Amino acid sequence: MKDTFEREITYLRISLTDLCNLRCAYCMPPEGVKKKPREQILSLEEIAGIAREAVGLGIKKIRLTGGEPLLRPGVLPLCRELRRIPGLRELTLTTNGLLLPGMAGELRDAGVDRVNISLDTLDPEKYRRITRGGCLEEALAGLQAARAADLTPLKLNCVLIGGFNDDEIPALAALTEREPVEVRFIELMPIGDTAGFGPEAYLPCQTVLERLPRLEPVEGAGVAERFRLPGAAGTVGLIRPLSRCFCAQCDRIRLTADGRLKPCLHSREEISVRGLHGPALRRRLEQAILRKPARHGELSASVRSSSARDMNRIGG
Repeated sequence: MKDTFEREITYLRISLTDLCNLRCAYCMPPEGVKKKPREQILSLEEIAGIAREAVGLGIKKIRLTGGEPLLRPGVLPLCRELRRIPGLRELTLTTNGLLLPGMAGELRDAGVDRVNISLDTLDPEKYRRITRGGCLEEALAGLQAARAADLTPLKLNCVLIGGFNDDEIPALAALTEREPVEVRFIELMPIGDTAGFGPEAYLPCQTVLERLPRLEPVEGAGVAERFRLPGAAGTVGLIRPLSRCFCAQCDRIRLTADGRLKPCLHSREEISVRGLHGPALRRRLEQAILRKPARHGELSASVRSSSARDMNRIGG
Protein backbone atom coordinates (compact mmCIF):
# COMPACT_ATOMS: atom_id res chain seq x y z
CA MET A 1 0.00 0.00 0.00
CA LYS A 2 1.19 3.51 -0.79
CA ASP A 3 0.98 6.53 1.47
CA THR A 4 -0.19 9.95 0.27
CA PHE A 5 3.34 10.75 -0.95
CA GLU A 6 3.51 7.64 -3.18
CA ARG A 7 5.92 5.78 -0.89
CA GLU A 8 5.33 2.04 -0.89
CA ILE A 9 5.01 0.97 2.77
CA THR A 10 6.42 -2.55 3.06
CA TYR A 11 8.11 -2.63 6.47
CA LEU A 12 6.59 -3.05 9.95
CA ARG A 13 8.65 -2.77 13.12
CA ILE A 14 7.02 -4.47 16.11
CA SER A 15 8.18 -3.72 19.65
CA LEU A 16 7.62 -6.78 21.85
CA THR A 17 8.50 -5.08 25.13
CA ASP A 18 9.86 -1.82 26.49
CA LEU A 19 11.93 -3.76 29.04
CA CYS A 20 15.65 -4.36 28.55
CA ASN A 21 18.55 -6.06 30.31
CA LEU A 22 20.66 -2.96 29.58
CA ARG A 23 19.96 0.74 30.12
CA CYS A 24 21.71 2.47 27.24
CA ALA A 25 22.10 6.18 27.90
CA TYR A 26 20.53 7.26 24.56
CA CYS A 27 17.61 4.85 24.83
CA MET A 28 16.08 4.84 28.31
CA PRO A 29 16.16 6.56 31.71
CA PRO A 30 19.03 5.65 34.07
CA GLU A 31 16.63 4.04 36.54
CA GLY A 32 15.20 1.78 33.82
CA VAL A 33 11.46 1.29 33.35
CA LYS A 34 8.77 -0.37 35.39
CA LYS A 35 7.19 -3.50 34.04
CA LYS A 36 3.69 -2.79 32.76
CA PRO A 37 0.73 -4.93 33.78
CA ARG A 38 0.16 -7.74 31.30
CA GLU A 39 -3.19 -6.32 30.24
CA GLN A 40 -1.48 -3.17 28.96
CA ILE A 41 0.79 -5.10 26.60
CA LEU A 42 -0.29 -6.70 23.34
CA SER A 43 -0.62 -10.45 23.61
CA LEU A 44 1.29 -12.65 21.19
CA GLU A 45 -2.00 -13.54 19.53
CA GLU A 46 -2.81 -9.86 19.03
CA ILE A 47 0.63 -9.20 17.57
CA ALA A 48 0.25 -12.08 15.11
CA GLY A 49 -3.21 -10.85 14.12
CA ILE A 50 -1.95 -7.33 13.46
CA ALA A 51 0.95 -8.72 11.47
CA ARG A 52 -1.38 -10.80 9.29
CA GLU A 53 -3.52 -7.77 8.47
CA ALA A 54 -0.42 -5.69 7.77
CA VAL A 55 0.97 -8.27 5.36
CA GLY A 56 -2.42 -8.27 3.65
CA LEU A 57 -1.89 -4.54 3.02
CA GLY A 58 1.52 -5.07 1.45
CA ILE A 59 3.96 -5.36 4.35
CA LYS A 60 6.76 -7.69 3.25
CA LYS A 61 9.28 -7.30 6.07
CA ILE A 62 8.79 -7.45 9.83
CA ARG A 63 11.44 -6.56 12.40
CA LEU A 64 10.98 -7.50 16.06
CA THR A 65 12.43 -4.91 18.44
CA GLY A 66 12.19 -3.70 22.03
CA GLY A 67 13.51 -2.80 24.56
CA GLU A 68 15.17 -6.18 24.22
CA PRO A 69 12.80 -8.45 22.26
CA LEU A 70 14.43 -11.66 23.47
CA LEU A 71 13.18 -10.90 26.99
CA ARG A 72 9.59 -11.39 25.84
CA PRO A 73 8.23 -14.79 26.89
CA GLY A 74 6.96 -16.68 23.87
CA VAL A 75 9.18 -14.93 21.33
CA LEU A 76 10.06 -18.22 19.61
CA PRO A 77 6.45 -19.39 19.09
CA LEU A 78 5.64 -15.88 17.85
CA CYS A 79 8.44 -16.06 15.30
CA ARG A 80 7.14 -19.40 14.05
CA GLU A 81 3.63 -17.95 13.73
CA LEU A 82 4.85 -14.88 11.86
CA ARG A 83 6.95 -16.98 9.52
CA ARG A 84 3.81 -18.86 8.46
CA ILE A 85 2.08 -15.69 7.19
CA PRO A 86 1.72 -15.98 3.40
CA GLY A 87 3.44 -13.09 1.68
CA LEU A 88 5.93 -12.26 4.44
CA ARG A 89 9.34 -12.26 2.78
CA GLU A 90 11.65 -11.34 5.63
CA LEU A 91 11.59 -11.69 9.43
CA THR A 92 14.40 -9.94 11.30
CA LEU A 93 15.22 -8.92 14.85
CA THR A 94 17.22 -6.18 16.58
CA THR A 95 18.95 -7.17 19.82
CA ASN A 96 21.77 -6.17 22.12
CA GLY A 97 23.05 -9.73 21.65
CA LEU A 98 23.41 -10.75 25.29
CA LEU A 99 20.85 -13.55 25.05
CA LEU A 100 21.88 -14.82 21.62
CA PRO A 101 24.36 -17.48 22.83
CA GLY A 102 21.44 -19.50 24.19
CA MET A 103 18.86 -18.57 21.54
CA ALA A 104 20.48 -17.96 18.15
CA GLY A 105 19.95 -21.48 16.80
CA GLU A 106 16.37 -21.59 18.02
CA LEU A 107 15.65 -18.23 16.42
CA ARG A 108 16.96 -19.49 13.10
CA ASP A 109 14.86 -22.64 13.40
CA ALA A 110 11.82 -20.49 14.23
CA GLY A 111 12.17 -18.60 10.97
CA VAL A 112 14.22 -15.49 11.78
CA ASP A 113 16.33 -14.61 8.76
CA ARG A 114 18.93 -12.33 10.33
CA VAL A 115 19.64 -10.01 13.25
CA ASN A 116 20.98 -6.52 13.90
CA ILE A 117 23.15 -6.25 17.01
CA SER A 118 23.79 -3.01 18.90
CA LEU A 119 27.52 -2.40 19.37
CA ASP A 120 28.58 1.17 20.12
CA THR A 121 32.14 0.51 21.25
CA LEU A 122 34.87 -2.13 21.36
CA ASP A 123 36.18 -0.88 24.69
CA PRO A 124 34.88 -2.93 27.67
CA GLU A 125 34.85 0.03 30.09
CA LYS A 126 33.10 2.35 27.60
CA TYR A 127 30.57 -0.41 26.86
CA ARG A 128 29.84 -0.75 30.56
CA ARG A 129 29.41 3.01 30.80
CA ILE A 130 27.12 3.58 27.80
CA THR A 131 24.95 0.55 28.67
CA ARG A 132 25.04 1.33 32.41
CA GLY A 133 26.42 -2.03 33.46
CA GLY A 134 26.65 -4.23 30.38
CA CYS A 135 29.48 -6.63 29.54
CA LEU A 136 31.14 -6.30 26.14
CA GLU A 137 32.34 -9.89 26.22
CA GLU A 138 28.72 -11.09 26.40
CA ALA A 139 27.73 -8.91 23.45
CA LEU A 140 30.63 -10.24 21.37
CA ALA A 141 29.65 -13.80 22.31
CA GLY A 142 26.17 -12.99 20.97
CA LEU A 143 27.69 -11.80 17.72
CA GLN A 144 29.60 -15.07 17.37
CA ALA A 145 26.45 -17.08 18.15
CA ALA A 146 24.49 -15.21 15.49
CA ARG A 147 27.21 -15.89 12.95
CA ALA A 148 27.33 -19.59 13.88
CA ALA A 149 23.54 -19.87 13.52
CA ASP A 150 23.66 -18.16 10.10
CA LEU A 151 21.51 -15.23 11.21
CA THR A 152 23.20 -13.30 8.44
CA PRO A 153 24.06 -10.93 6.88
CA LEU A 154 24.82 -9.39 10.26
CA LYS A 155 24.42 -5.66 10.81
CA LEU A 156 26.08 -3.96 13.77
CA ASN A 157 24.34 -0.77 14.87
CA CYS A 158 26.71 1.84 16.28
CA VAL A 159 25.26 5.12 17.58
CA LEU A 160 27.88 7.75 16.75
CA ILE A 161 28.51 9.95 19.80
CA GLY A 162 31.05 12.75 19.73
CA GLY A 163 33.51 12.55 22.61
CA PHE A 164 32.56 8.94 23.33
CA ASN A 165 33.24 6.63 20.39
CA ASP A 166 34.32 8.82 17.47
CA ASP A 167 37.93 7.82 18.23
CA GLU A 168 36.89 4.21 17.48
CA ILE A 169 35.57 4.83 13.96
CA PRO A 170 38.57 3.11 12.27
CA ALA A 171 38.48 0.14 14.65
CA LEU A 172 34.74 -0.37 14.25
CA ALA A 173 34.94 -0.07 10.46
CA ALA A 174 37.81 -2.58 10.47
CA LEU A 175 35.34 -5.26 11.58
CA THR A 176 34.13 -5.29 7.96
CA GLU A 177 37.53 -6.12 6.48
CA ARG A 178 37.47 -9.89 7.06
CA GLU A 179 33.81 -10.57 7.84
CA PRO A 180 30.78 -9.90 5.58
CA VAL A 181 29.11 -7.68 8.19
CA GLU A 182 27.76 -4.16 7.87
CA VAL A 183 28.82 -1.71 10.55
CA ARG A 184 26.16 1.01 10.56
CA PHE A 185 27.05 4.36 12.08
CA ILE A 186 23.82 6.08 13.20
CA GLU A 187 23.68 9.73 14.18
CA LEU A 188 22.59 10.28 17.79
CA MET A 189 18.97 11.46 17.82
CA PRO A 190 17.62 14.06 20.29
CA ILE A 191 14.74 11.89 21.42
CA GLY A 192 13.49 10.79 24.81
CA ASP A 193 16.03 10.66 27.63
CA THR A 194 18.99 12.12 25.72
CA ALA A 195 18.86 15.62 27.21
CA GLY A 196 22.09 14.93 29.10
CA PHE A 197 24.14 14.80 25.89
CA GLY A 198 25.83 18.09 25.01
CA PRO A 199 25.99 19.61 21.51
CA GLU A 200 29.35 17.96 20.85
CA ALA A 201 27.71 14.52 21.07
CA TYR A 202 25.60 15.10 17.96
CA LEU A 203 28.31 14.26 15.48
CA PRO A 204 27.36 14.07 11.77
CA CYS A 205 28.18 10.89 9.87
CA GLN A 206 30.29 12.99 7.55
CA THR A 207 32.91 12.51 10.26
CA VAL A 208 33.14 8.84 9.31
CA LEU A 209 33.97 9.75 5.71
CA GLU A 210 36.56 12.26 6.90
CA ARG A 211 38.23 9.73 9.22
CA LEU A 212 38.10 6.98 6.58
CA PRO A 213 38.95 8.62 3.25
CA ARG A 214 39.53 5.16 1.69
CA LEU A 215 35.81 4.36 1.83
CA GLU A 216 34.27 3.76 -1.58
CA PRO A 217 30.51 4.15 -2.23
CA VAL A 218 28.50 0.98 -2.84
CA GLU A 219 25.11 0.83 -4.51
CA GLY A 220 22.24 -0.24 -2.32
CA ALA A 221 18.65 0.39 -1.32
CA GLY A 222 17.22 1.60 1.98
CA VAL A 223 17.93 4.43 4.37
CA ALA A 224 21.60 3.57 4.90
CA GLU A 225 24.24 4.94 2.54
CA ARG A 226 26.74 2.12 1.98
CA PHE A 227 30.50 2.22 1.55
CA ARG A 228 33.30 -0.33 1.47
CA LEU A 229 36.94 -0.28 2.48
CA PRO A 230 39.12 -1.49 -0.41
CA GLY A 231 39.07 -5.29 -0.51
CA ALA A 232 36.80 -5.58 2.53
CA ALA A 233 34.34 -8.46 2.87
CA GLY A 234 31.67 -6.26 4.48
CA THR A 235 30.33 -2.73 4.24
CA VAL A 236 30.05 0.46 6.27
CA GLY A 237 26.62 2.07 6.47
CA LEU A 238 25.77 5.67 7.34
CA ILE A 239 22.33 6.58 8.70
CA ARG A 240 21.87 10.33 8.94
CA PRO A 241 18.53 11.34 10.51
CA LEU A 242 19.92 14.78 11.44
CA SER A 243 22.35 15.80 8.73
CA ARG A 244 20.69 14.22 5.69
CA CYS A 245 16.96 13.56 5.96
CA PHE A 246 15.99 10.27 4.30
CA CYS A 247 12.23 10.55 4.82
CA ALA A 248 11.57 10.33 1.08
CA GLN A 249 12.81 6.71 1.24
CA CYS A 250 10.94 5.80 4.44
CA ASP A 251 8.93 2.62 3.89
CA ARG A 252 7.93 1.74 7.46
CA ILE A 253 5.42 2.07 10.24
CA ARG A 254 5.94 1.05 13.86
CA LEU A 255 3.84 -0.85 16.40
CA THR A 256 4.56 -0.26 20.09
CA ALA A 257 4.35 -2.97 22.72
CA ASP A 258 1.23 -1.34 24.17
CA GLY A 259 -0.59 -1.46 20.86
CA ARG A 260 -0.13 1.89 19.17
CA LEU A 261 0.88 2.50 15.58
CA LYS A 262 3.38 5.27 14.95
CA PRO A 263 3.29 6.57 11.37
CA CYS A 264 6.55 8.47 12.02
CA LEU A 265 9.25 7.87 14.63
CA HIS A 266 9.55 11.58 15.44
CA SER A 267 5.85 12.43 15.58
CA ARG A 268 3.62 12.51 18.65
CA GLU A 269 0.81 10.90 16.67
CA GLU A 270 -0.09 7.38 17.77
CA ILE A 271 -3.03 5.29 16.57
CA SER A 272 -4.37 2.62 18.92
CA VAL A 273 -5.13 -0.86 17.58
CA ARG A 274 -5.76 -2.54 20.92
CA GLY A 275 -8.74 -4.88 20.78
CA LEU A 276 -9.35 -4.43 17.05
CA HIS A 277 -9.81 -7.24 14.55
CA GLY A 278 -10.82 -7.73 10.94
CA PRO A 279 -12.01 -4.68 8.96
CA ALA A 280 -11.67 -2.32 11.94
CA LEU A 281 -8.02 -3.28 12.40
CA ARG A 282 -7.37 -3.02 8.69
CA ARG A 283 -8.81 0.51 8.61
CA ARG A 284 -6.50 1.60 11.45
CA LEU A 285 -3.48 0.19 9.63
CA GLU A 286 -4.53 2.02 6.48
CA GLN A 287 -4.97 5.19 8.55
CA ALA A 288 -1.44 4.89 9.94
CA ILE A 289 0.00 4.51 6.44
CA LEU A 290 -2.03 7.38 4.98
CA ARG A 291 -1.07 9.68 7.86
CA LYS A 292 2.66 9.32 7.40
CA PRO A 293 4.03 12.86 7.06
CA ALA A 294 6.23 13.91 4.16
CA ARG A 295 9.11 14.22 6.62
CA HIS A 296 9.82 14.67 10.30
CA GLY A 297 10.51 18.05 11.81
CA GLU A 298 13.97 19.52 12.23
CA LEU A 299 16.30 17.55 14.48
CA SER A 300 19.48 18.93 16.02
CA ALA A 301 21.34 19.30 19.29
CA SER A 302 18.99 22.16 20.13
CA VAL A 303 15.75 20.97 18.46
CA ARG A 304 14.38 17.80 20.00
CA SER A 305 12.14 15.15 18.48
CA SER A 306 8.39 15.62 18.89
CA SER A 307 8.00 11.98 19.90
CA ALA A 308 6.59 11.57 23.40
CA ARG A 309 8.47 8.30 24.07
CA ASP A 310 11.97 7.09 24.80
CA MET A 311 13.39 4.76 22.16
CA ASN A 312 12.91 1.70 24.34
CA ARG A 313 9.16 2.41 24.30
CA ILE A 314 9.06 2.76 20.52
CA GLY A 315 11.36 0.08 19.16
CA GLY A 316 14.60 0.82 17.33
